[in-house]
Amino acid sequence: MKKWTKRILAIIILFFAIILWYEVPVTEQISIDGNGKIAEPVRFALVTDLHSCYYGKNQSQLINMIDKADVDAVLLSGDIFDNKFDNGNSRIFTEQIAAKYPCFYVTGNHEFWSKTEVEFKEFLTSVGVTVLDGDATTINLNGNNIDICGLDDPTYMTWEEWRAQLDEAQAGTNPENFKVLLSHRPERKDTYSEYDFDLVVCGHAHGGQWKIPFTQMGVEAPDQGRFPKYVDGKYDLGNGHYMVVSRGLCRERMPYPRFFNHPEVVIIDVE
Repeated sequence: MKKWTKRILAIIILFFAIILWYEVPVTEQISIDGNGKIAEPVRFALVTDLHSCYYGKNQSQLINMIDKADVDAVLLSGDIFDNKFDNGNSRIFTEQIAAKYPCFYVTGNHEFWSKTEVEFKEFLTSVGVTVLDGDATTINLNGNNIDICGLDDPTYMTWEEWRAQLDEAQAGTNPENFKVLLSHRPERKDTYSEYDFDLVVCGHAHGGQWKIPFTQMGVEAPDQGRFPKYVDGKYDLGNGHYMVVSRGLCRERMPYPRFFNHPEVVIIDVE
């Protein structure tokens, strides 16, 4: 075999090895200050943008990642289901995880594009997931009263309708409790900063699909365009409040691979 042929073959093998490596899921750990409202630490798993992708038989790889992290609750921040894929994987995952942990869910744009978002909500409620769509619920975790709030994705909503859900969600909270907001859309960061949520969790951006190494920036994200600002990690909302954005778990659903951008489950410690 000629030298140039060997080199081309080596480059091709390296290229596919890189693709496979960045399809491997990881956990990212982020710490948030409890703003004096948390007596004992609380740990959340943030799961977004699963799009019914496959993570082992019975979604065991994903379930094991969450189990290993020893979390107190799971936050499902949109696009857990898909509008094109068969949603068997998502049903298996949510049914299993809801049997182990308190779980909270909001819709993403793909659930609405499927035109079966009501069916998804009914299924999740039937397996014990708390579905949030412009409201709040209070849960006690490790002795802490925590308000969990959530919004529908604004795919088919006017700005005023979406803001009304946001207003209603905050109205259902107690000022003394630590407040978490589930929303799918990170690009609405400036609006979240006008409210009194200690923690906002989002997905949607898929990490910018191709990450720029050693930065929090991606190449392109839905509703943010090229070189989006909010794709990965923790962002300051002011007044001791933060937004955490997950790179999500979508793999085979995308028409092109992820680069420098592992799919992830985010582990959030509130201390």
